[in-house]
This record gives sequence, C-alpha cells and structure tokens, in this order.
Amino acid sequence: MIARRSISLRLTVWFSAVFFAGLALFGAVMWFHLKDTLTTGRSQTLERRADRLGDLLRDTQANPPEQLAGRFQAFADATGGGLMEVFRTNGTLALPSPAAAQTFPWPRVTPIARDGFSEVAFLGQPYRVLARPFSSGSQALVLCVAAPLEANRNVLRTFLSGLLWAIPVLLAVSALGGYALSRRALKPVDEIIAATRSISVSNLSGRLPVPRTGDELQRLSETCNEMLARLESAVNEIKRFTGDASHELRNPVSFVRTTAELALRNRQIDAASRRAFEEIVAECGKANLLLKDMLTLARADAGNSRLAFEPVDLVGLVRAACHKARLLADQYGHTLAVHFEQGCYATVWGDYSSLYRLLWILLDNAAKYTAAPGAIKVTLATAGEKATVTVEDNGIGISASDLPHIFGRFYRADPSRSRVEGFGLGLSIATWIANVHRASLSAESKENSGSVFKIVFPLLVVDPRQPESPLLRSLSATAAPR
Repeated sequence: MIARRSISLRLTVWFSAVFFAGLALFGAVMWFHLKDTLTTGRSQTLERRADRLGDLLRDTQANPPEQLAGRFQAFADATGGGLMEVFRTNGTLALPSPAAAQTFPWPRVTPIARDGFSEVAFLGQPYRVLARPFSSGSQALVLCVAAPLEANRNVLRTFLSGLLWAIPVLLAVSALGGYALSRRALKPVDEIIAATRSISVSNLSGRLPVPRTGDELQRLSETCNEMLARLESAVNEIKRFTGDASHELRNPVSFVRTTAELALRNRQIDAASRRAFEEIVAECGKANLLLKDMLTLARADAGNSRLAFEPVDLVGLVRAACHKARLLADQYGHTLAVHFEQGCYATVWGDYSSLYRLLWILLDNAAKYTAAPGAIKVTLATAGEKATVTVEDNGIGISASDLPHIFGRFYRADPSRSRVEGFGLGLSIATWIANVHRASLSAESKENSGSVFKIVFPLLVVDPRQPESPLLRSLSATAAPR
C-alpha cells in the first residue's frame, strides 16, 4: 500500500521509521549506560566503605574486644545505615552485628575472591553486597558491606518513563516536520504534473515550469522541455505532411476517377475492362473519402477548421439527422426510434454542419455495426444546463480491450470481428467536433450486447423564458470561436 501513496507520504513513513529506530537505539544505549554508571557509583561507594572499615580494624586491632566492638558499632551506624559485618573465613561473626545488619541475608562468604560483588533481595528491596578478604594480624577476615539499590532503580524507572513519553512526541513532531518539508520540497513536482497533464498532441507548445533550485527537479524539467520541443517539431512535420499529402493527392485521385468514368461511357469496351473501370471508380471514391477525412483532421490540428458558430436548435438538428438516417436504417434492415423529453428545448452554440456530421457519424456506425434486423434508438434529454444526445444500438458491440482506443486515429478493431470496411477516422473526427463545441463524447459497450454513445453539450439557452444562460453571457463577451 505504501508504494501506491505519494512520495511525500512514503518519505515521511520511512523517515519516521528510521527516526524511531534511532531514538529507540539511543534510548536503549543511554539506559544501559545510566544503569552501568549508577551501578559503578554504588560499587565505588561500597569499596570506600570497605577501605574505611579496614583502616578502622587496623587502627584498633590492639584495643580490647569490647572497645573494638563499640568502635565498629559506631562506625556502622554512621555509614551505610549499619549494613556491614565482619566475618571469619568459616562464616562466623568476628564482631557483634550492628542492629540494622542482624536480619540481613548476608551470603555465605569465603576468601576465594578479592572485591567480590553480588546482589540480594531484602524485604522486597534489592541490595548490592561487597565481600572483601582482610587480614588483621594472624587472623583472616572477610569484610561485608551492603547498600540499597532502590534509588538507582527509581532513577532508571524515571529515565525509562521519560523515554516512553518523549519518543512518541519527538516522533510525531519529526513526522509532521518531515512531511511539511517533503511537501515543500516536492511542490515543484505537483506543478510539473499539472503542466504535463495540460499538454497533449494538440497542445505541444506548452512547457513545464522550471524550478530554479539547481537540483534534479530543475534538470528533469529542462530535459522534459527539450523532449517536448523535439516532439512538437516532429508532430508539426507529420501534420504538415498529412495536410500537404491529403491536399496534393486529391487532384490525381479525382483525375483517375474522372478518366475511369469517361472510359465507362464507351459502349464498345469489353466486359472485363468495364468491370476494371468500375472497381477503379469505387476505389477512387473510397480514397476521396479518406483524403477528405485526413484533410479535415489536418486542418483541425493546424487550427484552420473555419467553423461558423451560431445558436443551433439541437432538437431540429437531431430530427434532421434522424430523418436522413431512416433511409440508411431501412437499407440495412433496422428500425430507428427517436425520443425527446416532453417539452424539450435545447439550443447550443456551434457550427450546424459540424454538429450534423458528428451525429451522422454515430448513426452511420450504429447502422453498419448492427446485424439485421436491428434496433437503433436516439434520445435527447436535458438536465440543468446540459443536453445529452444518446445513440444506442443492439449490434456487435465493442470488446473491453478495444473500447479505450476507439477514438484514436486509424484505430480498427480486431479484423476477425469487423464486418465493415473503414479507415478508423470517423470517431476521431467526432471527438474533435465534440471538443471544439465544449462537449464530451463517451462510449459504453459490451461485446455482442450493443453500444451506447453519449454526447453531452453545454446549453446556450436552458429555458426560452430565460434566454440568457451563463454560457451565453460568457460567449457574448467574446468573439465567436473560429
């Protein structure tokens, strides 16, 4: 799922994950370092107490036992809360126990190690114990001192609690800051995307904005603009070639057709020659239609369509086109039904002949790609400031793989399915006419289930009682498009 998100979100997620890992590692290292520091400090404290106890025993070894015991009791009470003992190597006490140390669980000590540390629990609290061998004259002793570790544990718990609170807060702040910075850094990318979407084959003169950042985004924009310049040059050459070729080929094809038609007037030609000349005339007619369509698209690409825009009654236009299409439908053995909403009134801003051609292309395709006896239905409906013309048939339909490409130039469906000859330019011209008139042309179809083509127009007059629509007001402020 992360791969489908924006770069900003992915960067924020990865940055937050790395930052969290870094914080967790830093916190763990600091916690163990603090624990080691506190333990070392406590151990050093016990070692100093043991050293002072050893000095006391050396200074008082010549004193009577009662005086030595008193000095030891006073020293124990004054340091470490009285948690100290002096054992013989066999585990018996060499001096009387201080009051605080009498019930302390001193480990069984033996002189096997110097400065040996251990930890014990007493009354539910942890303690650190140091057992150090000591020689007092001819007597071998073991000095034991202990100190509580609860203060150390409280410090560690406080530190850990602070980490558990600080890490989420720092993580949230860093994530928000990282997201804001990434959005700011990638803002030029959004501008590049918006500019790229506005550029099409008919608008290759557009260029991407170049951020003056001196980084990869600037180099990417400059490279894309250079590529667009090369594409614009190549496409313009193709457009010029298509227009010039269409224009120049019309005269030779017309000449060939005229010559063949003159030859057919000769009643003395043999049957084989007559059939050949008839095929030439037929093929020249198809070539003329192709050249006419190519020339139309070439002029449209060059912006020289020369359309005369005016208010057009869409209801009358649909009636006129369907009246002519009935003859075509009868020829193919189909029925043609026309339906208008009750009280339908639709006026659009456009070129009458071009709109007629748009509707005729859809009706012609519906008749050709529907097996007899078929049914064709044309509907005109209005909703708000939109008018929708629908051409529906129950013909062979369009496969899902072909449907996204049918409006492309020279696109032909699978030849094994197509029963109709054509050049694949009709729907391209229909799309161009729709775009020029600010309309949208769409298709819905399923294989062997028929097709539905819809043209949605912006209405010039929504209601005759309110003749001035937003579109009419906008158009009245500008010249009619050409």
